[in-house]
Amino acid sequence: MASRKLDRSLIRGFDLFRDMTEENLDAVLATVQVRTVEPGEPVFSQGASADEFFLLLHGHLKVVQITPAGEQVVVRHVLPGEVFGIAKAIRRTNYPATAEAVTESIVLVWMSSQWQDFVALNPVLAFNALEAVGERLQEAHTRIRELSTEEVERRVAHALLRLIQRAGRKEGDGSILIDFPLTRQDIAEMTGTTLHTVSRLLSAWEGQGVVRSARRRIAVTDENRLAALARG
Repeated sequence: MASRKLDRSLIRGFDLFRDMTEENLDAVLATVQVRTVEPGEPVFSQGASADEFFLLLHGHLKVVQITPAGEQVVVRHVLPGEVFGIAKAIRRTNYPATAEAVTESIVLVWMSSQWQDFVALNPVLAFNALEAVGERLQEAHTRIRELSTEEVERRVAHALLRLIQRAGRKEGDGSILIDFPLTRQDIAEMTGTTLHTVSRLLSAWEGQGVVRSARRRIAVTDENRLAALARG
């Protein structure tokens, strides 16, 4: 994980910083570190002391958690402009999961001890953090309900629909590309099933014209049909 200098023009476009005064932005950036994270490298690890919090400037991360049974679960994906590792905001002293780079990524890093000062300088951050925690809690509840009550096909369909809502990019042919590398194993870990089952479902859906997949990229070619599969 390498450090580098920050070009402040790169962050002005993010909602988090757009309305800050130059003085407050200077104060926020006075102590920031900028790190480059290589694919497969963790930004932080599950159980480690939560000494820092982060904002993703560029790239893509996935957050994974190891269960007491030793299984790996993909909890969520982090996209540019999102604050993460905010254990301090929820009164945790350690990280509940591991954040790992999927592609080469650039993260902004602050010490957790600066959280209160950071929020005071940027009230939008407090709102965004609260909203993010609420969204993650709601998503966790939804996924628990799906794992408890839905067949695998519906769970996988729901997972793909959530991904295109968060990171979908419309292609020229009308399909919606999930705009980051995504493996079938990732989907299996998101939905509590096996790689074999996900591969079987995606192959069947490709044959039916619902999705298209190749080389860690998945596109939804028929969103209405996928939504019908999610409804069962």
